[in-house]
Amino acid sequence: MSADRRPRGGGAAGDGPRGAEGAVRDPAAQPERTRMAWRRTTLAFAAVVALLARGTVHDGGPPRQYALAALGALVWLVFLALAHRRIRALDVPRPGPLGTRTAYAAAVCTLTVPISGMVVWLW
Repeated sequence: MSADRRPRGGGAAGDGPRGAEGAVRDPAAQPERTRMAWRRTTLAFAAVVALLARGTVHDGGPPRQYALAALGALVWLVFLALAHRRIRALDVPRPGPLGTRTAYAAAVCTLTVPISGMVVWLW
């Protein structure tokens, strides 16, 4: 094969995993991007819970609003534990897929906070 017809990424067939365009991909890049996504999501989640708690404390609402803000903080802690567990699972060379129970738990946590926020806002 001539140099101008060599597949992008160089090398022969069997040098490693190839992407859609035939270039050799970095197998460590995907887990790293996933780790960073979990961290960004956890940080965004923390900001939402902080705003929920701030709105509750600032407005001085009834005790049920404080209970909902505390619930939001508890749900964030559960999500933080799930994210930390997933981030640690991505430290191996070939990480496995996200478990179904973990995905459902993360989805429930994510949906609980906006619902709590709406309840606090409506009361």
